[in-house]
Amino acid sequence: MAGLVNNLLILFLVFQNICLGFRSPFSAFKRYKDTTRSLSSECLGSDQPVISLGLSDFALDIRMPGVTSKQSDTYLCMSVPLPVDDEAYVVDFKPHASMDTVHHMLLFGCNEPSSTENYWDCDEGTCKDKSNILYAWARNAPPTRLPKGVGFRVGGEAGGRFFVLQVHYGDISAFRDKHKDCSGVTLHLTHQKQPLIAGMYLMMSVNTVIPPGEKVIDADIACHYKRFPMHLFAYRVHTHRLGKVVSGYRVRNGQWTLIGRQSPQLPQAFYPVEHPVDVSYDDILAARCVFSGEGRTTETHIGGTANDEMCNFYIMYYMEAKHAVSYMTCTQNANPEMFRNIPQEANVPIPVKSDMLKMTHGHHEETKDTDESSLAQQAKKEEEEILDQDFHIEEAVEWPGLDLKLGQVSGLALDAENNLVIFHRGDHVWDENSFDSKFVYQQRELGPIEQNTILVLNPSNTKLLHSMGKSLFYLPHGLSIDKNGNYWVTDVALHQVFKLRRDDQEPLLILGVALQPGSDENHFCQPTDVAVDPITGSIYVSDGYCNSRIIQFSPNGLYVMQWGEGTETSLGRARPGQFHIPHSLALIPDFSQLCVADRENGRIQCFRLETGEFIREIKHKSFGRELFAVSYAPGGLLFAVNGMPYPGEAEPVQGFVMNFSTGEIMDTFIPLRKSFEMPHDVVASEDKTVFVGDVHARVVWKFASTEKMEHRSVKKAGIEVQEIKESETIVEARLKNSPESTDPLKKQEKQHLVRQASTGVSFVLITTLLIIPVVVLLAILVFIRWRKTTVYGADGEHKLDSSSGRILGRLRGKDGGLNLGNFFASHKGYSRKGFDRLSTEGSDQEKDEDDGTDSEEECSAPPPPPAPSSS
Repeated sequence: MAGLVNNLLILFLVFQNICLGFRSPFSAFKRYKDTTRSLSSECLGSDQPVISLGLSDFALDIRMPGVTSKQSDTYLCMSVPLPVDDEAYVVDFKPHASMDTVHHMLLFGCNEPSSTENYWDCDEGTCKDKSNILYAWARNAPPTRLPKGVGFRVGGEAGGRFFVLQVHYGDISAFRDKHKDCSGVTLHLTHQKQPLIAGMYLMMSVNTVIPPGEKVIDADIACHYKRFPMHLFAYRVHTHRLGKVVSGYRVRNGQWTLIGRQSPQLPQAFYPVEHPVDVSYDDILAARCVFSGEGRTTETHIGGTANDEMCNFYIMYYMEAKHAVSYMTCTQNANPEMFRNIPQEANVPIPVKSDMLKMTHGHHEETKDTDESSLAQQAKKEEEEILDQDFHIEEAVEWPGLDLKLGQVSGLALDAENNLVIFHRGDHVWDENSFDSKFVYQQRELGPIEQNTILVLNPSNTKLLHSMGKSLFYLPHGLSIDKNGNYWVTDVALHQVFKLRRDDQEPLLILGVALQPGSDENHFCQPTDVAVDPITGSIYVSDGYCNSRIIQFSPNGLYVMQWGEGTETSLGRARPGQFHIPHSLALIPDFSQLCVADRENGRIQCFRLETGEFIREIKHKSFGRELFAVSYAPGGLLFAVNGMPYPGEAEPVQGFVMNFSTGEIMDTFIPLRKSFEMPHDVVASEDKTVFVGDVHARVVWKFASTEKMEHRSVKKAGIEVQEIKESETIVEARLKNSPESTDPLKKQEKQHLVRQASTGVSFVLITTLLIIPVVVLLAILVFIRWRKTTVYGADGEHKLDSSSGRILGRLRGKDGGLNLGNFFASHKGYSRKGFDRLSTEGSDQEKDEDDGTDSEEECSAPPPPPAPSSS
């Protein structure tokens, strides 16, 4: 009889394992196991990258596959796919690295790594799509644990499907023994839904300059918080050798609350926030880094080498799952005046012992001076970390701008107050009759436009604030505004560039000769756009439809230089510096670059302001044949609009949001009311409000980030509902033929409920499958017991109890009821054991992900395009 019971128990366990296979994460591991890499024999890590930690938990080992760095400051990357399809949560991590070899490690989450190789140089990039920093590790950092119920969300619909590990090998001397490095990290993941989602907020200065010998220099960062509440639980500071102290604060109603303060010369760990700090909508997050330039003989800029500096304040936070955002950044100083009231503690250096300095610093020392490119190097590396934010551009459907009565909209700009400025053609139209074959304007008898061609509007309600430009222009085209509020415009009929003061009718400066096209230093031929350097005052003109050049003028209008040439269509592909209608300009003073929308070549070209030297090209297949306009927003975002596709081509006309440093497309957008016909210009503000003017549709659309969507604080436990005003509702999705507004927050909640419902169905199914074999087992046991009682009497019953009691006792709880938990808990690996979480690195950067090369660019030569349309 005992043998029969044991056989039944074995049968039960087999059924149990079969049923658990429906839910166990390891049911999806086969495809991962088949593609796992082999580690070097010198690596002592586990050869099993996925390790079971129980029914719902597992560990994922991510290691460099035995690499040797061949030079100092090498950045190497490798990727590992998430071995399950459904959503999971990283709850802890365990690093495997030595400060003797590794300077720092960064772990990213994304959907498509930049390479499929075993490992690659991070110069090629980390991810092709947007990426989020999940973890970081640096030398001598003590562990930090995530709070209970908090996890980083990965996989599923919202999370990344790949982990990309980036390892910075600082000093080449660490590899003198030619050893192979297998540094990495082991992640502890769970399928148990976490009620709170972790994220990272990075505050970073990008334009600090430290003069040589200067005793105290402050770098201040501040941003208004515009999201749902978040709770801060850890912080980390980072500078290089000149940093003395870094402090972070929440500012609410003028009150400064300390988040954390630490010397960057101590181990750069994530330290716990001493007193819980919550951040709500419209609070200000502020940080200050204090530097000293003593001992330096040249200026020190923000950059990635040992002789450069950095100013970073990291914040770890958690949010409710339904409102969670995984990554946010702040790179501006929104209110410099407020720092007059910063607590005095922020200015007091924290003393550090000399032996601690030796332990902490991992940068190898170099004696060479920094050069002018250090700021650009820093911007490229850091923005790849900070700009992959989770946001989306949507049309502001309640904005009344589509009802404006406009002519052909040729130019847009934002003034210092973020008012929208429109340049349009009134009752004039550029068509096939406007010019002869020599580009001479043929409709002079119409006279100049009698309407005001420059309109200044309130960006929220389109109220007209100011208008001008009557009887000045024939065919307006480009518009920009300098730091002093002067308007700079081009007229393709007059072949001229004008500088206008808002309250004056007469131009302050005119470049070019009226109605005379030409190609020398004093003439233009249909100039398209103009940009003014806010630092030097230099003037840059894109010239134009019948010339292919960029011309630089001094602030008072004297010719300085020019660059560019026409595209040789016979070569199939335009070379750097060649243009086929340089149509729009975006000046990026922080990087000393001028980017040009090379319209008929369907690309963006960027050049160095001082020399006109080509820096890089941004080109994507989704641009199609034409790229009409480009605009830069402070903080590292590039916006662009393309043209209608040629017959037989599929690329739609749309707007693009790109990471300026990498050129990667972060988002695309189209209008929900009407459709783009020929979007001619685009302009964007720092808060990601975007305006697009269409020369054919004669309208201006307004778009906004979902970060600006309407926020509400929900009434709970008697707390009064407070509605935060927003002038337009951003719709998440809308059918073209059913323009009904949608509340994105409700939609998120609905999706959350759907996911919960699907999870509930899975749980019921799994529970049912688990119970069936138990019920069958119990039925068999009851039957046997009944038969035994009938045949053998009470004595046989006693024998059955004694033989099966030990087994059933493990299934029963103290009260005698059935308790599967007691049984499962007795098995090794069931309990969830976390890992201590080490903190981050000393340099905090990735290598340049896209060093000026094309991304997704078409390699085949396109067929000769038809003649470009005029506009």
